[in-house]
Amino acid sequence: MGEEVSASCENPKPIPILQNVVCTLNLGCPLDLKGIALKARNAEYNPKRFAAVVMRIREPKTTALLFASGKMVCTGAKSVQDSKRAAKRYARIVHKLGFDVVLKDFKIQNMVASVALPAPVKVVELSHSDHFMFITYEPEIFPGLIYRMRRPNITILVFPSGKLVITGAKVRQEIDQAFDNIFPLLMSFARHDKPDPFSDS
Repeated sequence: MGEEVSASCENPKPIPILQNVVCTLNLGCPLDLKGIALKARNAEYNPKRFAAVVMRIREPKTTALLFASGKMVCTGAKSVQDSKRAAKRYARIVHKLGFDVVLKDFKIQNMVASVALPAPVKVVELSHSDHFMFITYEPEIFPGLIYRMRRPNITILVFPSGKLVITGAKVRQEIDQAFDNIFPLLMSFARHDKPDPFSDS
């Protein structure tokens, strides 16, 4: 199967870098969203557009969505540790606004990483390979090839430039495993000559 290949030592293998960690948690109490938006300087609330308060902090640089039920989504952290730190900071802010906050049910929902391969990728040829059952490639709609790996259950966006975006992980090891699996395959479709600027591959 496509994701059973092992890494090759013939090409230098870069390391994926975390770009976004998304977590969810429960603040343990119902929230007055309008009241939070009026009292907190770093919050905005437009219920006609979205039924949540959008709150931002600079350190760690993140954005949180606060819902009336007390549930919260935090995005933008560059590590799991920063995601936990941010969640605690948002909980502290809400607590200081007068809510009886009890932080619980913290869970990582998604981790997104990016990595640049040593060479561009011939994505058109890859899309016609025997890995086609894992691949969606519609350049008229989206410029990248979408590779849906089954083990681990990860989605990898492959761009002709050789840039990858790896998403869907719950733990860092899944990102590394997915990249280890797909790296030799992508390098077998690497373009080592100067790319034709008029080619869509």
